[in-house]
Amino acid sequence: MIFTKDVDRELIIPQIGLSACFLIGILLFYYLKSSVENIRIIPNSWKIHIAVLFLVVLIVGLIKPYETNIEFWHIYFVHFIYFIWGIYMLLSGFVLKDIFHKLFSKSQKCTTAELWLVAVFVGNVLIFTAYMVGYFYLYLVGTITFSVVFYGLLFFFLFKKNRNTIFQDIPQKYGAKKIDESEANFLIKQLNDLMKDKELYKKSDIKLQLVAKDIHISTHKLSQLLNDNLGKSFASYINDHRIDEAKRLLQENNQYTLEAIGYEAGFSSKSSFYATFKKAVGKTPAEFQKQFM
Repeated sequence: MIFTKDVDRELIIPQIGLSACFLIGILLFYYLKSSVENIRIIPNSWKIHIAVLFLVVLIVGLIKPYETNIEFWHIYFVHFIYFIWGIYMLLSGFVLKDIFHKLFSKSQKCTTAELWLVAVFVGNVLIFTAYMVGYFYLYLVGTITFSVVFYGLLFFFLFKKNRNTIFQDIPQKYGAKKIDESEANFLIKQLNDLMKDKELYKKSDIKLQLVAKDIHISTHKLSQLLNDNLGKSFASYINDHRIDEAKRLLQENNQYTLEAIGYEAGFSSKSSFYATFKKAVGKTPAEFQKQFM
């Protein structure tokens, strides 16, 4: 009885190990991509991509379990697993191309965060290579390499100087790529909801950093979102909300002075209110208000 359980365990473990290898590549790819592009929220397209691969290996494991289909796994499916793993390794290297260029440049110096990403990638390359060698020659090579890489990265992480800077944002130069559409739509909704709920535009001293912090992204990414996806600067985005608020007040609150309405909407001065309103609406605040009197 005990012997049978041990045999079953020995047959189940390889299936779990190979299934995990099937997902290493894509998880590495998205980890590096999110780090290089400073992505804080996982796009739905990424989740779907990972889920599809997970379902593939899960369904294969259920239909053809390792314990009764050892030949299928060793002769056929393992090649597919390593192929997918290898494809994502190549894509991961492409994600780091700018950092590799910086690494070998004499005029530029990599940050600790960039060196960490390179170390993670190189470690995965070594593990992948070791498993490939182990598959054809000595399986123990993969296990030994995995242990060496794990402890090497752990030492890198625990080093005090590295630990304080290892997860800092990658410099903006590498984060300037286009934001994924699904993520952009999600962030824009968050941004608009924030403006509606907290009415931050009413603060005359509102700063980009404060808004970015409230929706949990970097200031650079918020600026990129506004410029690339809305075609506006931060100032124009805020002023659009102030203009909308001013128009509402001009229609509903005739007892307020025009200057008071400007201040209530978030403008810091009467002249700023008049100039911005006239440029956006094509009429002065007084001319606009007359329509509703």
